Amino acid sequence: MYLWPAKLSTGPRKEPCGHKRNREMKISYNWLRDYLQTDLTIEQLASILTDIGLEVDAVKHIESVRGGLEGVVVGHVLTCGRHPDSDHLSVTTVDVGGSETLQIVCGAPNVAAGQKVLVATVGATLYPAGESEGLKIKRSKIRGVESLGMICAEDELGIGGDHSGIMILDATALPGVPACRALDLEGDTMIEIGLTPNRADAASHYGVARDLAAYMATHDIACRLDLPPVDAFKVDNHDLTVDVEVRSPEGAPRYAGVTITGLKIAPSPKWLQDHLRTIGINPKNNVVDITNFVLHEVGQPLHAFDADKIDGRRIVVQTCPEGTPFLTLDGIERKLSADDLMICSATRPMCLAGVFGGSDSGVSDTTVNVFLESALFNPVSIRKSARRHGLNTDASFRFERGVDPNITIYALKRAALMFRELAGGKVSGEIVDIYPAPVEDFRFDISFERINALAGKQIPEQTVRRILAALQVRIEREAGDTLSVAVPPYRVDVRRQVDLIEDILRLYGYNNIEIPTHLNASVSYAPRPDNVRLKNRASEMLSSLSFNEIMSNSLTSSAYYRDLQSHPLQRCVKILNPLSSELDVMRQTLLFNMLEAVTLNVNHKCSDLQLYEIGNCHTFDPSRTGDDALTPYGETMKLGIAVTGLQRTPSWNVASQPSDFFALRSTVERLLGRFGLEIYDLRCEESSSDLFDQALSLSLGSTPLLEMGVVAGEILRRFDLKQPVYFCEIDFGALSRAASRKTVKVTELGKFPEVRRDLALLVDKGVTFAALRKVAFDTERRLLRSVGLFDVYQGDKLPEGKKSYALSFILEDRERTLTDQAIDKAMSNLIRRLETECGATVRS
Repeated sequence: MYLWPAKLSTGPRKEPCGHKRNREMKISYNWLRDYLQTDLTIEQLASILTDIGLEVDAVKHIESVRGGLEGVVVGHVLTCGRHPDSDHLSVTTVDVGGSETLQIVCGAPNVAAGQKVLVATVGATLYPAGESEGLKIKRSKIRGVESLGMICAEDELGIGGDHSGIMILDATALPGVPACRALDLEGDTMIEIGLTPNRADAASHYGVARDLAAYMATHDIACRLDLPPVDAFKVDNHDLTVDVEVRSPEGAPRYAGVTITGLKIAPSPKWLQDHLRTIGINPKNNVVDITNFVLHEVGQPLHAFDADKIDGRRIVVQTCPEGTPFLTLDGIERKLSADDLMICSATRPMCLAGVFGGSDSGVSDTTVNVFLESALFNPVSIRKSARRHGLNTDASFRFERGVDPNITIYALKRAALMFRELAGGKVSGEIVDIYPAPVEDFRFDISFERINALAGKQIPEQTVRRILAALQVRIEREAGDTLSVAVPPYRVDVRRQVDLIEDILRLYGYNNIEIPTHLNASVSYAPRPDNVRLKNRASEMLSSLSFNEIMSNSLTSSAYYRDLQSHPLQRCVKILNPLSSELDVMRQTLLFNMLEAVTLNVNHKCSDLQLYEIGNCHTFDPSRTGDDALTPYGETMKLGIAVTGLQRTPSWNVASQPSDFFALRSTVERLLGRFGLEIYDLRCEESSSDLFDQALSLSLGSTPLLEMGVVAGEILRRFDLKQPVYFCEIDFGALSRAASRKTVKVTELGKFPEVRRDLALLVDKGVTFAALRKVAFDTERRLLRSVGLFDVYQGDKLPEGKKSYALSFILEDRERTLTDQAIDKAMSNLIRRLETECGATVRS
């Protein structure tokens, strides 16, 4: 495995297709207990959640007051007298519920005998309002009188700003009761869950409670699951009517709403603010907080429109023309796509459906009347719009994964009742519910035999039935060991037999499936060629040459392939539901991912780079036909190598050396040699690929193997790169197949000295070094070890159409020291063959 160095990066992280990281989901323990009554501790609940697939990442105690008022208790002032050495201090005796009373010196003007007060005992730490450091209460003497605590004011406790005097509690308060309990300031516990993408049903407090209740019902743990009733919902009047029209039913399969009038915008009650703060949401006002509360209660996003800002008292669910400007709630003007689903009034768009509201349609401090929306939007449409505009909201997160179509009206009624209770609103119209094609339960068959086969254990039928009932899965018919079941649509991920079996095993408990005591295995032969081994060989070779491996996404932007001839856009494998326009096709070449990495590193002042990547590339060729639908699609593993910047950095005794084509070629030659291939044995042609300004194409017989050259300037300009980049792309599959037919042999070092002889040859311009090298090795197979080219000259001093090559020949005899006669004979043979076969002339 190779890790990227800290200074290297491949660009913004992109999640692989088909996989997404877990979403952090915060659950308030106090809030959860509103729906699930159980005697289990937080630790036990956290363990169960992890067992049933809702992995708990953290459990944190949330203090409503900094420090939790630890060590602060209710006290009863028994006596209060003047301090013998001060006019403004009092000496009190206070009962704090212990065996002994405390003597406390107090400077508050309003302290008196008989009061119930809050006392910080010795050892307690207070965090006064506006202070960053804590104040630790110690046993002390104040003007000669011992004081064993502190009677506190609001600001000293950090729960207010009043310092005019000590806090005086109700006379019914009991001495010794902790301050948090007496003031109803008890903290909460936040349970942080790593929510996987398939568990949209658990993206709410009730959803988590429901899953816990299903587990407890399966394992005979006492609990009660309650969803607050909405039977009290009724229409108060018909003072405000808003007409609704859904023109894009494919984007909004269900759309519901109700009008509420006479709202009074105010802060939310403390309990509601505490619930929201525990899960990291800052309270705003009662109306906004209620919509957030219902969202996190049952997982149904709501949107409240200021009804007085709805032009024509009309809601239209539709798309808008391409490029329509829309100012969102964050003050940014966005250009709409013709595919964006919008919630519009009679004259203008008001909200990017299921994603983000507009700047001039939402609730403000002056709002009195609202139209409350509860809907079921198409997950694909919402995901595309959210990615298109770079938005990620709590609402879009849920709509993208699928919300419960049967909770739509419940959520609307629940919020309306809370508006009535907490904001003084009146329901001023009937609920509008446009639901032309109700979502049915997911129906399929499941067999006990298949359950046991996948589990690897015989699970009793009665246990399976109990689990299905706990999951609210109905058994509609039975035939032998097969059950025909109906799964409620809130479980958007359970649509097949295997999905339901996974749920059954989740609740049964994977820990209850024993590990077998024996293991069955069969001998299998590794495929040839072994691509994994060969990939490791290439990685080790390149890493040893100071190259850094990068890993990038197979998804890329179709914009890279527009106007290319060598890799036309038509040959791209297109993604049906792309996350964004930057990830809408599969890559045909590794070049563009490589240039993204180069660009990011260059922008971070790391411009001297040697990078490589091994990854799959994909193509679509409609001319390839067959019975298999996948016939037109191709997948090829490729190896990309790039060098840019300086090959050698300057030092006091060494000049800098920029990277060039020959540095890349040298690396490629060494890599091919590691696979048993000789670069000079390959057929070499000038490449016509428009990825390069100048490049060579090397083939093994009729099989193209690699292309290498300097990346085209037009492509570099797209990435805003001003330095040349040299790139090689190798067909790794072809390389692997060729390597499987080659054997790399190792021989011991020669015992006798090598001899070098140089020749300056005058040859036609069309003659290549590879041709001269081949003739030399064909002529002298026994003594010749290597042929090198150390100088090339072309100029007006040479005959027309000629060039001069300076070659070095290394000769060695493995059995004896070479004599002058043997050397001269070998060189004479070489010269004669070079003259006759290549038309070369030895220059004096």
